[in-house]
Amino acid sequence: MIIQSRSNEKVKALAALKEKKFRRERGEYLVEGYKMVSECIAAGMEVTAVACTEEYSAYFPGAMIVSRAVFEYISDERTPQGVIASVRIPANVIVRPHGRCILLDGLQDPGNVGTIIRTANAAGYGQIYMINCADPFSPKCVRSSMSGVFFAEIMQGSAEEVLSALDGTPLVCADMNGENAYTFRAPEKFCLCIGSEGSGLSSAVRGAAQFTVKIPMRPTCESLNAAVSAGILMYLLHGAERE
Repeated sequence: MIIQSRSNEKVKALAALKEKKFRRERGEYLVEGYKMVSECIAAGMEVTAVACTEEYSAYFPGAMIVSRAVFEYISDERTPQGVIASVRIPANVIVRPHGRCILLDGLQDPGNVGTIIRTANAAGYGQIYMINCADPFSPKCVRSSMSGVFFAEIMQGSAEEVLSALDGTPLVCADMNGENAYTFRAPEKFCLCIGSEGSGLSSAVRGAAQFTVKIPMRPTCESLNAAVSAGILMYLLHGAERE
């Protein structure tokens, strides 16, 4: 049976997860698209429901089949593909890092947060700490992470909680007044700290930092996008640590 009504309770429950309020209340988030949903399942995430249009029903046995109009109501995409799932948000408590990690401080752009999660997964920064950031489980952030959100250990908390867990781990802060990142020698274990594009790192994180590094740029460029900076530094510092 193909569900044709937006007022269907299961349909409304899925659509509600586009809003942060309901993601928090239910501890679930949305994953959309054939590739992303397939990778989510393969990664062993706890999928609580799957909805799709008829053309995808053969790929997802047991999924709720909905009309194209109903799917567009559930979807957060401008041009939805036809597969969406609700997934349990991992209950990650804030713990001490076991290797190199990254701290995001005040990043409010979900696209940047998702891109950093994607790059961190690729570069081997498996633990990601967040203070006052955009919701990493918002549809845009999940989409930008390109499945990285399934593999990263994401821990969100106050500055006090996060910095307490990082006590004893050298903090390497990205800042335009820091040491040249190309000549900086990273410790074997460290936490790379990235602040918002508008205001940079908070005073709490700056005050706890042992090192500050910058990416050298031409005078005609004032700054780099936060996600671009994070990507360059993750690979650069990791390479320095391995040499």
